[in-house]
Order: sequence, then C-alpha cells, then structure tokens
Amino acid sequence: MELNEVITTVNDAVWGYVLIFALVGCGVWFTWRTRFVQFRMVGEMLRLLTDSAVNTVEDQTQIAKKDKRGKAKHISSFQAFAVSVATRVGTGNLAGVASAIAVGGPGAVFWMWIIALIGSATAFVESTLAQLFKQRHKDSFIGGPAYYIQRGLHLRWMAITFAVLITCQFGLSNNSIQANTICGAMQEAFGWSPMWVGAVLAIMGLFIVFGGIQRIAQVSSVLVPVMAIGYVVLAIVIIVMNFDQIPHVFKVIVLDAFGIEKVVGGGIGATIMNGVKRGLFSNEAGEGSAPNVAATATVSHPVKQGLIQALGVFTDTLLVCSCTSFIILISGLYDVSELNGIALTQSALQSEVGSVGPVFVAIAIFMFAFSSIIGNYYYGEANIRFITQSTKVMTIYRILSAGVMVIFGAMASFELVWNIVDFFMAFLTACNLIAIVLLGRYAFRLLDDYRRQKRQGIKEPVFHKSLVPELKDEIECWE
Repeated sequence: MELNEVITTVNDAVWGYVLIFALVGCGVWFTWRTRFVQFRMVGEMLRLLTDSAVNTVEDQTQIAKKDKRGKAKHISSFQAFAVSVATRVGTGNLAGVASAIAVGGPGAVFWMWIIALIGSATAFVESTLAQLFKQRHKDSFIGGPAYYIQRGLHLRWMAITFAVLITCQFGLSNNSIQANTICGAMQEAFGWSPMWVGAVLAIMGLFIVFGGIQRIAQVSSVLVPVMAIGYVVLAIVIIVMNFDQIPHVFKVIVLDAFGIEKVVGGGIGATIMNGVKRGLFSNEAGEGSAPNVAATATVSHPVKQGLIQALGVFTDTLLVCSCTSFIILISGLYDVSELNGIALTQSALQSEVGSVGPVFVAIAIFMFAFSSIIGNYYYGEANIRFITQSTKVMTIYRILSAGVMVIFGAMASFELVWNIVDFFMAFLTACNLIAIVLLGRYAFRLLDDYRRQKRQGIKEPVFHKSLVPELKDEIECWE
C-alpha cells in the first residue's frame, strides 16, 4: 500500500462524521451561548478594522519595544486581521473550492457556507481566549491555543501536542500546498518548470520570515487587500455578465447538497465531507490557527480580536470562496473529470474571459498563496517558541518551513500534499475544539462585559483582569 493510500484511509476514518459533527456541534453551541454574536455584531466588526489601541491601552504600548525613532511597535487590529486573512485567503479559496466541487459536487459549496456561518462563532471564542491568555514577547505579544491550554487548563502535555501539530500542519505541510498550487498555476499559464518556481518561492519566503512578525504583518497588510479586491472585482464582473444563470447556480448547489439531484461527485456523504473539509481548510474556524496571530494585536479588550477574526471567516468563505464557486458553476466545467484543483479554476476563468483567465489566476494565486506561506510560517514560529527558545531550533524551522517544504510542495503530486494536510488538520482541530469547549465560559463572560460597556456608551471598552479573579495568576498582559 502506497503512502498516499495509507494517508487517505486514515483521513477518511478520522474525517468521518465524528469530527464533522464535532465542528458543527461546537459551532451551534457557541452561536447559542454568544447569542448569535457573528450576526448581531457585524457593524462592530467592521468598525474595529480601523481601531487603534495605541492611545487606549497605555500599559500595553509601554511594554512594546520601541524602534529607532522612539515609536512603540505594535500590531494593530487591521494588521492582525490581514495576517490571519492572508493564511485563510489562499489556495483553499481557488484550488480547495475547485477540489471540493470536483470530488463532492456543487452541493459541497452549501456545506462550506454552513460551516462558515456557524464556525464564525467558534472563531470568535478561540481568538478571544488567545487575547485573554497572551504573553509579552519582544516587540509584540505572543499566544494561541498552546498558551491558553497551558494557562487555562494546566495541561502542559496537551499544549505541547497542539504546538507540534500546528507546526507540522501550517509551518510545514500547509506551505507545501501553497507552493504546489502556485507552481501548478504558473505551469498552466506560462509553462514554467515547478522546480525553478519552487526555488524562487523558497528564496523570497526565507527573506521575509527571517524578518519576524513585524515584516510579516507589513507585507500581509499590503498584499491581502490588493489580491482580495482584485479577485472579487473580477468575479463580480463575471457574475454580472452571467446574471441570468445565478438562479440556476443556487438551485444546483442546494439540490446537490441534499442529494436531491446529484450532478457530479460522490454521494451525499462525500458532498458533506468535502464541503466541511475544504471549508475548514479555507476559513480555519476552530482549527486553532488564527488565534496565534489574534494574540499579537494590541487592543483594549480581548473581544475586539474575537470579533475581527469572526469577520475574517465571513470574508474568506462567504465572499472569496463563493466567488470561485460561482465562476466554476457558471462555466459548467465542474463535471469534466480531467479537471481538478487550480486547473479547474483556471479553465473556468478562461471560458469566461478568454486566454487572460489562466494568467490572471496565476498572478492571483501567487499573491494569495505567497502571503499564506509567510503567514503559515508565523503560526509555527509562535508554537515553537512555546516549546523552546533555542535560536538554533528556530533557524532550522525557518529553513524547513519557507525553504525545504516549499520546494517539496513544488515537486510533489496534488493528491499527496492535500492528503498530508487533511491528516494533520483533523487531529489539530480535535485538540483545539476540546480546549475551547472547556474554556469557552471565559469568552462568554468577556463578551457580556464588552456588551455592557457598549450599552453604557463607552466607545472603546477596556478589559480588566479583575473580571476573572480566578485567573489572576494566569493572565499576564491585562493589568
């Protein structure tokens, strides 16, 4: 039995309905306990994108490292949002969506929407917890599931397990997916050799990751808006040009989702499984990845980053993933068995806008996936620092993450890199869901406090750790 077949067998067993029901169940529970926070506070989410905590959290900015001009370094709400969206908005939105449709049928799109709508509440909880339990670190903050597992649950072994899993998932295997997709798109559009494209990506990635979170945040805050807006605008143009087909597209998605009219792909089980898997890979709600960057932001209240990251889930799945889905379904190429992944997306665009389509996707996927590579790297860095402060270990990790795994992804097969990611993603998600279910009560309490302050007319709510006296010895950054 080949390695790829073994991994596929394990993935099917783990990704069976057990983990799917766990994801959906947690999403429904958190939606109910937060009183539908992802729907009721959308306006506040948008407002917080321009929020600056520099003048509202004096104690936090004072502990930040200052640059040569005497200005305190910090990661703003928008920069933290940009880095997390950089990892969310990537190959999952172009290649992942296409793969889900090719294998599970158009109905997979429906289940991607469902997991995003309820998963955004899960994203809120995990990112709020990350802010609550974050720690001081050089020129910013550091935190994430490994930190709230250790400080909130006092389970060091579980925290280390999570740290190892997320490093393998994002810092290593996930970067191979990004490289694989970039190389596939470049070969399809320009005929460039994957080996040379991979080598160039590795050099560029290594240059940026050795610059730390400040450089990563700066690059992401520029790339993410440009790539997302450009791609969405093109998708809207195509949708408007084919507006008469939109009712049919929705009909195909809904009927296929429940097996009423299977168009292509496997049975309803395959439709649900692929929709949930690719939805989770794309928006990462509940996976425990976004909390790592949410913890770096300087804000006046932990709930602010919870709301920001919930918005990130909407941005990723309901906006960008839907754009790709509509382009593919409008083209009618989703039932061509030879097409899968990024090649399907490129062919769909080519059918709508001509030969410029594959070229545009190649450029877009480069921006999407390259920003994901540097964002994914940071997730691994934050968790390696949780285990050890060794500079030698960190240097080895940087070379593996932005160098070796990028080149491996460029040369490996499409099926192998996706199967490896699915394998680690399943166990990583299970570990994080257990933690946030046990710690969720703190996120609920903080949300109640935030809402109370807003009702009192306080524009920028401020959190004090006296709100959770039982954690006074575990909370480091909230005096």
